[in-house]
Amino acid sequence: MNILVMVAIFINRRFHYPIYYLLGNLAAADLFAGIAYMHLMFHTGPWTKNLDVYHWFIRQGLIDTSLTASVINLMAIALERHQTIFTMQLHSNMTNFRVILLIVGIWTVAVIMGLIPSMGWNCLCNIDNCSKMAPMYSRSYLVFWAVLNLLSFSVMVLVYTRIFIYVRHKSQRMSQHTVQSKHKETVENLMRTVFVILGCFVVCWTPGLVLLLLDGVKCNCGVLKVEKFFLVLAELNSMMNPIIYSYRDQDMRRTFKRILSCLCLRRGQSGQHPDVRFNTLNQEVKKIKEDGTDENCTLQHSRYSKSVRKTGLTAEHQMKVNTPC
Repeated sequence: MNILVMVAIFINRRFHYPIYYLLGNLAAADLFAGIAYMHLMFHTGPWTKNLDVYHWFIRQGLIDTSLTASVINLMAIALERHQTIFTMQLHSNMTNFRVILLIVGIWTVAVIMGLIPSMGWNCLCNIDNCSKMAPMYSRSYLVFWAVLNLLSFSVMVLVYTRIFIYVRHKSQRMSQHTVQSKHKETVENLMRTVFVILGCFVVCWTPGLVLLLLDGVKCNCGVLKVEKFFLVLAELNSMMNPIIYSYRDQDMRRTFKRILSCLCLRRGQSGQHPDVRFNTLNQEVKKIKEDGTDENCTLQHSRYSKSVRKTGLTAEHQMKVNTPC
C-alpha cells in the first residue's frame, strides 16, 4: 500500500510538489517500518537466543530508525505547511534540490539515532542500568529517546493546531463566491489530510513511547505484559496512512484506481491463451448447417430488397426487409 502511494506521487504530475514529496517519503518510512517489524518477528521469542550482540542491535536499530524517520518527516511537513499557509500559498517554493537534501538529511538523522546504542550508549558495561523491554539498552537512552519523541509530538500538535485555527479564521472571512474559494477548498482538504495523518500517528505511537518512558524510570508497572500490543498498535500506523490518502484525496484515489487497473489489464493480457476448441463431428455438421441457413437468409433478403426497390418501398415491406428469416 505504501509502494502504491510512492508510485502515485511519481507518475502523477499534480503531485510533483514539496508537500507530496514529503508525504511520499513518509510512505517510504512506513514501508521501512513494516520491513523492520517483519525482521523483528523472525528474530524474537525463541530465536532471540541465537542472536549475537551485533545482530540484536541491528534488530532494535531498524525499529528506532523507522520511527525517527517518521517523526522527523512529520516535523518537516509541519514546517512546510506552516510556511505555505501563513504566506497564503498552496505549495512551497522550495526547489527539488532542496527537497532532496531535506529527505537525505531526514534519513541521515534517523540512521544515526538508530545507531547510537550500538555506538556506546548501552548497558553492556552496567547490567543494573539495563531496560526490561530492550535488555541491552540503557535506561537513560530510553528516557532520552521517549522524551525527545514526545516533545516532537507536542510541538507538531501545537503547530498544526495554530495552522488549523488560522485556516478556519481565513475561511470564514472569504466569501463563497470569490475567486479564492477553490484555492481555499484545496488548502482545507490538504490540511485535513495532514491533520488526520498526524492524529493517527500520535494516537498509535504515544502509548508505546509512554511505556518506554515508564520502563526508563524503573517503574514496576508490568510493562512487559502490554509491550507487544503497543508495538503492534504502533506498526498498524504504517498501514493507515495509505488508507487516509485514498479516502481524503480525490486525485490520489483516482491515481490509485488507474495504477490498479493497469496492473489488472497487464495481468489479464499476460494470462491470455489461444482459444482452442475441439468440436465433435456432430457439432461441426450442426455449425455447417447453421452457416448455410444464415447464407440462405442473407440471399433471400437481398432478392426481396431488389424487388421492393422496383415496385416501391412501403412501411410493411420495410418491416419485412428488416425482419430476420
